Amino acid sequence: MSELPKHIHVIGICGVATSALAIAFHKKGVKVTGSDKGFYPPVSTSLTEAGIPYYAGWHPEKIEALGKPDLIIAGGGGTSLSNPEIMYAKEHGIPLLSFAEALGKYIVKKNSIVTVGTWGKTTTSALLSFILLEAGMDPSYFTGGVSLSHPTGELSDSDWSVVEGDEYQAAIWDKKPKFSYYAPTHLLLTAVSWDHADLYPTERSFFEAFENLIDKLPSNGLIVACADDKGIARVLCDSDPKNLIRYGKALGADYYYDNVRHTKSGLSFSISHENQTYQIQSPMLGRFNVENITACFAMASEIGIPADKIIAAIKEFRGIKRRLEKRFEGDVTVLDCHAPTAEKAASVLESIREVYDKKIIAIYEPNIGGRQRASAGAYDGAFKDADLVVIPRLTKLKVAENDADMPMEGDELTATISKTQPNIKYIDDDKKVVEFISADAKKGDVIAFLGSHGFRGMIEETMSKLI
Repeated sequence: MSELPKHIHVIGICGVATSALAIAFHKKGVKVTGSDKGFYPPVSTSLTEAGIPYYAGWHPEKIEALGKPDLIIAGGGGTSLSNPEIMYAKEHGIPLLSFAEALGKYIVKKNSIVTVGTWGKTTTSALLSFILLEAGMDPSYFTGGVSLSHPTGELSDSDWSVVEGDEYQAAIWDKKPKFSYYAPTHLLLTAVSWDHADLYPTERSFFEAFENLIDKLPSNGLIVACADDKGIARVLCDSDPKNLIRYGKALGADYYYDNVRHTKSGLSFSISHENQTYQIQSPMLGRFNVENITACFAMASEIGIPADKIIAAIKEFRGIKRRLEKRFEGDVTVLDCHAPTAEKAASVLESIREVYDKKIIAIYEPNIGGRQRASAGAYDGAFKDADLVVIPRLTKLKVAENDADMPMEGDELTATISKTQPNIKYIDDDKKVVEFISADAKKGDVIAFLGSHGFRGMIEETMSKLI
């Protein structure tokens, strides 16, 4: 690991990712300070409990007051080149790294496990790091979501690291994908399906990002890839990797899963490998997590962790916040689900429908990619497993006024989805959304919040009305 600076200032510290990295540095004895546009629980609470000073807004004079840092890390909305604190760093010759560059420099180790893919990368990176921790391998690790079982990130002195490899741009000034900084020696490839149309205007450009990553693997590098994903098949065909292990439900997979049972209590299934069959139990919801768990079992096995330790860790791992997270369970169940695209929403709703037989009310807000007109076709049939869909007021996006492809707003998104799901409403008032869904839900029903944002307190307000 590179020698740690004595003092790091984090611009945009209030994100899940940046706050976790800040706390990881703090726990290693580094002085950490931070700034952001605003602070809200639980991030503000975790920073305060860790003893990390922070302030709202971009104020170079406050950086000076806290002591001139040796390094400035910029993440989230703080990466604009016009940010006064970034300008301060350049004017005073202070090294400036994007969040991805900082991970690559300080978290990534000699044995670098990187999980990448259009979906599944957060859960697999978290579960893999948990398995390695339980096996005593003491990895450095970082995950882009909040684990319900262990800290989001850690810095260690071992030769192993596990990092979630995001394909989105590293910073406003750096269009390279974040995962290009993580130098994988072991690559877990979950799925490749065109996403982030705002950054990758064509499907080809999206696939090339993954092909370039694979091409940079060392000659003895390992790829563990899903055998069932058509996008992965295309990427691997073009890249021709040498050391390849496949997992999935395809009979030819090196690690083959079968006998899946999915209930409100979680998952049970079997994994077969080299004439051995292993019984797996997990408290996580979602049939798609069978694939994620099998991926982690395969990677952990390939790096030499005994099967019994892997199985025990899987049974203990409770999942990720906002990944089919059960926030409330009474007469009505409230689920919080990270599902900001049509494909992810469809997958989550399919899993919910499998274990709940009453009405499913879906509140959906897409990410910026899911609001691009180029992605409109993906909504055909995406909400077939929901009985009612509600589109709330969508988060305001920063786009140029003369942008030729303005993102869809709530009314247009509603019209798009209504072509195949007519039972949909657009309600642009948060309070009215809460009142409507709380009154509409009956005993046994499920209210599922699907998106990437926090829904501005609507989840908590809905829960309070259901108590």
